[in-house]
Amino acid sequence: VRLVESGGGLVQAGGSLRLSCAASGGTFSRYAMGWFRQAPGKEREFVAAISWSGVSTHYADSVKGRFTISRDNAKNTVYLQMNNLKPEDTAVYYCSADDDFYSSMRAPGYWGQGTQVTVSS
Repeated sequence: VRLVESGGGLVQAGGSLRLSCAASGGTFSRYAMGWFRQAPGKEREFVAAISWSGVSTHYADSVKGRFTISRDNAKNTVYLQMNNLKPEDTAVYYCSADDDFYSSMRAPGYWGQGTQVTVSS
């Protein structure tokens, strides 16, 4: 499955961004989807995941209450709404997909190319 992210950019602290990830080449509704991020000099870290149905979601503690993951299976797209952004949210954000919801939070099988999010103070 091919994943293409969009929606990154530069925003001031306290602002909002919505990332999108369009999937193709597979049956989107069978995949759990996720978002990871990697800041300069740091390892890639889990941000959020959503089950194939959208019923189950899971978030990293650092974004809980500020970020919301959602999906539209009719549009083969997953979203990450990011509110109250902080400078420490600055990173390249990657979309991911996996057959298994729990694997999607640890070692997903498919990755997008990433989109840069920069939060200025």
